Amino acid sequence: MSYTTRNIRNVVLLGHSGSGKTTFAETMLFESKATSRRGSIDERNTVSDFTNIEMERGNSIFSTLMNVKWKDSKINILDTPGFDDFAGEIVSSLKVADTGVMLLNAKNGVEVGSEIIWEYVNDYQTPAIIVVNQMDHEKADFDTTLEQAKNRFGSKVLPVQYPLNQGNGFDTIVDALRMTMYVFPPDGGKPKKEQIPESEMNRAQEMHNQLVEAAAENDETLMEKFFDAGSLTEEELASGLRIALANQQIFPVFCCSATDNMGSGRIMGFVNDICPSPADRPAAKLAGGGELVCDEKDKTTIFIHKTLSEPRIGNVTYFKVFSGKLKAGDELVNADTRNSERISQIYSANGKNREAVDELCAGDIGVVLKIKEAKTNQTLNAKGADHKIDPMVFPNSRIRVAVNPPAKQDMEKLMKALYQIADEDPTLIIDQNKSLKQTLLHGQGQLHLDITKYRIEKVNNIKMEFERPRIPYRETITRTANDSYRHKKQSGGSGQFGEVHMRVEPWYQGLPDPTDLTIRKRELEELPWGGKFEFLWCIVGGSIDAKYINAIKKGVLQKMEEGPLTGSYCQNIRVCVYDGKMHPVDSNDMAFMLASSAVFKNAFQNSGPQLLEPIYELEILCSDDVMGDVMGDLQTRRAMIMGMSAEGHYQKINAKVPLKELYKYSASLRSLTQGRAKFKRAFSEYMAVTPDIQQELTHSYSASLQEA
Repeated sequence: MSYTTRNIRNVVLLGHSGSGKTTFAETMLFESKATSRRGSIDERNTVSDFTNIEMERGNSIFSTLMNVKWKDSKINILDTPGFDDFAGEIVSSLKVADTGVMLLNAKNGVEVGSEIIWEYVNDYQTPAIIVVNQMDHEKADFDTTLEQAKNRFGSKVLPVQYPLNQGNGFDTIVDALRMTMYVFPPDGGKPKKEQIPESEMNRAQEMHNQLVEAAAENDETLMEKFFDAGSLTEEELASGLRIALANQQIFPVFCCSATDNMGSGRIMGFVNDICPSPADRPAAKLAGGGELVCDEKDKTTIFIHKTLSEPRIGNVTYFKVFSGKLKAGDELVNADTRNSERISQIYSANGKNREAVDELCAGDIGVVLKIKEAKTNQTLNAKGADHKIDPMVFPNSRIRVAVNPPAKQDMEKLMKALYQIADEDPTLIIDQNKSLKQTLLHGQGQLHLDITKYRIEKVNNIKMEFERPRIPYRETITRTANDSYRHKKQSGGSGQFGEVHMRVEPWYQGLPDPTDLTIRKRELEELPWGGKFEFLWCIVGGSIDAKYINAIKKGVLQKMEEGPLTGSYCQNIRVCVYDGKMHPVDSNDMAFMLASSAVFKNAFQNSGPQLLEPIYELEILCSDDVMGDVMGDLQTRRAMIMGMSAEGHYQKINAKVPLKELYKYSASLRSLTQGRAKFKRAFSEYMAVTPDIQQELTHSYSASLQEA
């Protein structure tokens, strides 16, 4: 059965790990009769979390697509991980969802993971409802959790329900939107509707009035009627709330116990009645400007938001139809590669179970198997359409490690497996770093990289070790030096001869020209690894023919790629070639290239060589009670504290820290603060290392050369 755009709801389940998203999804599936029994995480039989690694760990690693039929609607459900190490799964799900369902643990309140995820909700301007789950827990506290949600998420947070008897024995919810009390049987399921007790009427009425006011704010007619009559009909209230929710003017709050199957049916009813369909959402932004309205009568455009490789199946591609209708057998054109893709069969998914369908309308989310080459973040169009959906922007990496297989013959297999995972997970960056002579993995956190290692070893049967990554140091100079070098080699027949006189000096913006030299040619280059290199040809009288300029410059640049101190890249240097000698027979490009490389090395050593290390800006948000521990840890990492300030209920620390000191910082901060802190980092600049560190690194490099 194909659902029209108006009858589709796309919701994404969000929240800190342990908030009960997967259990809530199971209850939604069971309540809608999509499944005949509710799965359990402990029994490893949930529709979501179906991969071996998720069942083994007992929590979500990947987002999972499911769907239920409720009244006249199809509700697509995306269950997401709760750890910010898997932010890519959250971002990709928010890209295609029309409503966020933020689950909060009634015992723990608003946890740090939920706050991090809420930032993504704001980034995507996604309408959201809040569900306070686990009301059956003996330490459940709805009022405290609600107050925290208002403090963290803003004044637009408005309760729709509250529990009458939270904790052990929870079975009653007061619904202020419908002004009804729901009483659930011991095993959950469909509740009895009862009148709200007189003792609760004032609280319920006050909450109801707040909802009516929020609904009436968007419609002058409704506002006038509210002032005149003091209330709105259920249809009028639903219409006003639909607009308010779609515009992020309210974030309604519900309560439930997913474990006991109490409350999910009412929430699905709200999703069906009030939450926006894809047609109610703003038009999708296109790369390079422009918009695409979600219209099933338009030409077909689909966007791939996720890919996954499954054993014995191969690539599984998840997509959303942004316009038109996708039918089995359609041929689409990739907006990035311009290659065609034939969609032989399309599916509607419930975890690993897939049901073949004939077509999917604009706004729907589906699956296709064994697609030829299209990847995550790419757009496919029907012929005659030329749209490219604005691609997802994933968070920058926060951790890096070097990878190495125990056996060198496994390197090719390892890289193939890593690139396959990186195709599925855009937050995993592979860097085969030429200067460091290491393969680096950049990820969101230690858990992210550990899961990658697990997949490589368990799924691909390749052993992989993590190593401490080398640091991309840079070398420069602090003063001017002149030097010369003669390269002479005779071994029968014509030989090699080249003599170069060179001046090296530190380069900086506005550096004046040398007063004692005549500049014949000037070249200023932006180096591929950063920094500048200026080359001045100052030969007067033809002591070296101009035809050797490129060879001399090449010799210098070759040495700058492997600096004299530690073998690191050199930067911000000016070289002046002002004299030399050549031989009419024995001089050639190779001779002058070798001579210039040698003279540059000698002059570099005599010009106050300085080793530079990369410095990163670190922004840490943490609570007051752990701030002292975080500051103390930073001091052990040679950090420069740039400032401290309050941001909401957090304390914000801004610091500059050498990259060398940030190894495994993600895991250290999580351990130090019990997961109640978050950070981001960005490259800032290169700064000089202290003399003792420079001496240590220089000696270590010299020793390694001798051993080689």
